[in-house]
Amino acid sequence: MINIMPENRPATRERGRPREFDRETALDLAMLVFREKGYHNASVSDLSAAMQLTVGSIYKAFHDKRGLFLQVFARYTSLRNKALSERLAQHPDGRAKIAELLRFYLESASDIEGRRGCLVVGSAVELQQLDAELSGLVQAALTRNLRSILQLIEQGRQDGSVNPQHDADALSGVLLCLVLGMRVAGKTGDLPARERLIATALTLLD
Repeated sequence: MINIMPENRPATRERGRPREFDRETALDLAMLVFREKGYHNASVSDLSAAMQLTVGSIYKAFHDKRGLFLQVFARYTSLRNKALSERLAQHPDGRAKIAELLRFYLESASDIEGRRGCLVVGSAVELQQLDAELSGLVQAALTRNLRSILQLIEQGRQDGSVNPQHDADALSGVLLCLVLGMRVAGKTGDLPARERLIATALTLLD
């Protein structure tokens, strides 16, 4: 007996084929999980629910949680650096750029954005538990932040907006501690008197 199949029957989906998805959107959704929970506390089930992907699709696309985190971390630092660079470019001198940098981090530490946390700072807290490659990424990000602040101080010393008598290395370390502290404080609540906080911090440059 011959079985006649309906002409419009939909094609059978290939088993095991990963679901197609927008990679950047998936990374952004995973980023929220890692920011809120940290690397170790973020389970693959948490990531699967947030990304709206099956666990199998995550493994096929990113190999494992570590591979996913590496791509999320690279995207996070790239987006943050781009946003900050665009804002700093709007200001003429080193002091004004440092003020804008402080404002950028204060805004990042406020409201829902602050409670989500900073992926770099959160990962730095977990540094001793991360493997060598992940630790290296976090340390490199912190070193870039320190170097960027140092460059702004040097620019200010040259254009006269920052006191040239200051120890630029020591001052950059103080400002890095300040901006990292903002992100930690933002996890527990908004920082008060933000503009006065910036004005007070800028007295370090006098």
